[in-house]
Amino acid sequence: MVLWLLNNVGTFFLAVLMVGGLVLLAVAGSLAARRRFPHLAQGEHNEMVGVALGMFGAIYGIILAFVVVNLWTQLETAENVIASESTDLALIVRSAESFPPADGARINRSVSDYVHAVVTVQWPKMQDGTPSYEATAGQVQAMYRALQAYEPTTSRTQTFYEEAAARLNDAAAQRRARVTMAERQLPGLLQVLVYGGALVILPLTFLFGLRSLRMQLLFVSAVAALIGFSLLLVLVLDRPFAGELSVSPNPYKEGALAQFWP
Repeated sequence: MVLWLLNNVGTFFLAVLMVGGLVLLAVAGSLAARRRFPHLAQGEHNEMVGVALGMFGAIYGIILAFVVVNLWTQLETAENVIASESTDLALIVRSAESFPPADGARINRSVSDYVHAVVTVQWPKMQDGTPSYEATAGQVQAMYRALQAYEPTTSRTQTFYEEAAARLNDAAAQRRARVTMAERQLPGLLQVLVYGGALVILPLTFLFGLRSLRMQLLFVSAVAALIGFSLLLVLVLDRPFAGELSVSPNPYKEGALAQFWP
């Protein structure tokens, strides 16, 4: 459900849904609390509620900060992995320029097949949360076979051959890291703390009494909006390959790899 929302609903509409929904919930809950317990408007329990809000708010803020920083780091790591893999593939193509035309063309063709498989076959699976090593396994084997079929005859071609082989090994390692990252998501315990914490903080604001109804609703709405935006940030960062803020496959179409795309 979450992946479907990220891939099919824009971030703006997700913000309206989450932030607007929490604000409406907070307003409705506050009105219901004042109607059921009219004495709350006198602020008799504000001191106790203020201490509880401060304590729970501090703990919840630390948890949110930890989660957001961790997810943002995960997104940056995913971008670096994509950049490293595409760079390694581009350097294989550059090294193949020093090989005889037939051997260079064979290696380039195998790299072309691989980047097309990554973008058109494997990437959609990663976006859907069902990454598969098998989606590009055949193309990886083809790259190794194409490179292994060439026998360097000079020290110059030997140097470029060793460079291409090293880059191919690095690309294979980055591929594994990329697929592994596509399988990750926020651990269940942290999800309970993040989303469950919001359900603890928000009702506490209903108990903080203000004589002015307008100020009361403004207070609970501001808290709900802040929590809503925080939860939205967690939601969109949790899956680095899904949604509008996801990692892009464009590096596989740029530089030396651009020649493989029409």
